[in-house]
Amino acid sequence: MENNINIEIEEQGSPEVPSLIRYISSSDVAGFDTADSQPPSPYTQGSEETSPRRQHDEPVVINHQRKYSISMPLSSEQVQLQPLDNKTNGIPISSSQSGTANSNHPQASKCYSQPMPKGYVPQEADNGVKIDNHPGIKAFKDKRFDSFKTWSGRLERQLTILRGKSPRATAQDGNNNSSSTDRPLPVDRYFDALEGPELETLRASEETVLPQDKQWPFLLRFPISSFGICLGVSSQAILWKALATSPSTQFLHISLKVNLILWFISIALVTTVFTIYLLKIILYFEAVRREYYHPIRVNFFFAPWIALLFLALGVPPSVTKDLHQVLWYILMTPILCLELKIYGQWMSGGQRRLSKVANPTNHLSIVGNFVGALLGASMGLKEGPIFFFAIGLAHYTVMFVTLYQRLPTNETLPKELHPVFFLFVAAPSVASMAWANIQGSFDYGSRIAYFIALFLYFSLAVRINFFRGFTFSLAWWAYTFPMTGAAIATVRYSNRVTNPVTKTLCVILSLISTLIVIALLVSTILHGFVFRNLFPNDLAIAISYRKRRPQKKWLGLRYRSHDSKEIENYLKFVNSDKIDLEASAPLPNGTEDTPSI
Repeated sequence: MENNINIEIEEQGSPEVPSLIRYISSSDVAGFDTADSQPPSPYTQGSEETSPRRQHDEPVVINHQRKYSISMPLSSEQVQLQPLDNKTNGIPISSSQSGTANSNHPQASKCYSQPMPKGYVPQEADNGVKIDNHPGIKAFKDKRFDSFKTWSGRLERQLTILRGKSPRATAQDGNNNSSSTDRPLPVDRYFDALEGPELETLRASEETVLPQDKQWPFLLRFPISSFGICLGVSSQAILWKALATSPSTQFLHISLKVNLILWFISIALVTTVFTIYLLKIILYFEAVRREYYHPIRVNFFFAPWIALLFLALGVPPSVTKDLHQVLWYILMTPILCLELKIYGQWMSGGQRRLSKVANPTNHLSIVGNFVGALLGASMGLKEGPIFFFAIGLAHYTVMFVTLYQRLPTNETLPKELHPVFFLFVAAPSVASMAWANIQGSFDYGSRIAYFIALFLYFSLAVRINFFRGFTFSLAWWAYTFPMTGAAIATVRYSNRVTNPVTKTLCVILSLISTLIVIALLVSTILHGFVFRNLFPNDLAIAISYRKRRPQKKWLGLRYRSHDSKEIENYLKFVNSDKIDLEASAPLPNGTEDTPSI
């Protein structure tokens, strides 16, 4: 456009441009868009030959605007800028690769964008800068699970909470979920956010602090209730030891090798589960803390120590016949500490009083007393076993009455959770054997406890509806330990009262408990290693601290106009054949017609 303006000025006879401006415009300024050895453009030479007069008379207009096309190279070293337009109205184009003054400028080649090769890897990935595309690395670097990790900058705050002090908020913690993990959840929050007799199902109106659309790490999905597997298998070792050594079952000719094999299997299971849960404590301490404050999961913290007591009771005679008494004190110390904490909460009348948190899993905290008394009496101790037997008897009486009155959830139990009620059988059956060891014989006190356990066993077994709709769950392991305890108590009772009825009862109860343990063990292995659905996301430990606010209804739905009410009333009678559509319209006086007969 500037060239057109200059031509018009020349045609109109404008005054001649001063010589100084002409000299600056036509001469090259040193260091300004020029090169010392730059060949003239071929277009410039042609223009000079055709119009020699303009070369001296016209002011030369310099156009510094250039256009470049950028091709997509295979690497960053191949990037080249190619000029599209070489015509600059007499001003040669500067180039670092120019030839001599007499050589012609090579014709610019066109460069087109090329697609990225399929197997091409960016240079940053080659140098190790961007390598987080691997799914395992992405899962490791997922920041959404940091609130439950022990080594994510929250260890000091968690230890402060355990000491009973309130943590101070830090500016470095930018996680939105920190408020949900700084302090323990109240027990009312568990009852509000979860449902079911074991409080494991998240309500539809609640949300979690962990993502639900993604599978969590295995340690977060591994619950404390997994120790029920150890209870079931280790109690089988005690059963087969009793069948092999009892006088009333000598006709079965059972070898102690069965007890030896089951005992080693129990040790392997207890070691495996202990190791996995210990890793959970180390890596995800917040998840363990939430399980401890869970009103039902807290009872399973007795299960590891009860499993160790079972291993001590079922030790084969070929391994050792007499255990040192120090072992009993070591195993009963953590049980006593847990009882001081939990039983104190039952009596305090606060949020965790027994009338509010009572559930069938509370029997686990009672059974530990009777199992400890049984082991201590078999070692020759007297005062210690009587002490724990008295504690267990007092609390079992109160809890038995509380559970018979009502459940805290006041809901019908799902079928897969009915086996939890077999925990009613565990405490009296073990108590009968413990008192027999303390007294030295299966006397009337032991028989009273045994008959109570036997009645509860049959009252649950005759309910066929409990066994319909088989859906495997870890709750089914609650069958094994109480049923095995009833079978062992029957063997002890048959030693005192020996007749065909007691012998037949020993065989039947032992066979039922063994078959159930085998079936559950096979199902657990299949669901754990084949179907891979044994441990789903544990939503019970991921509830938020505050309840989600209910969504506000649309203003038009809450405050409906008179026309909308008439439309809704009309739609009620659209699909009705018995009522006339005119009946949907309200009467002027607000009354309804009385139908004529």
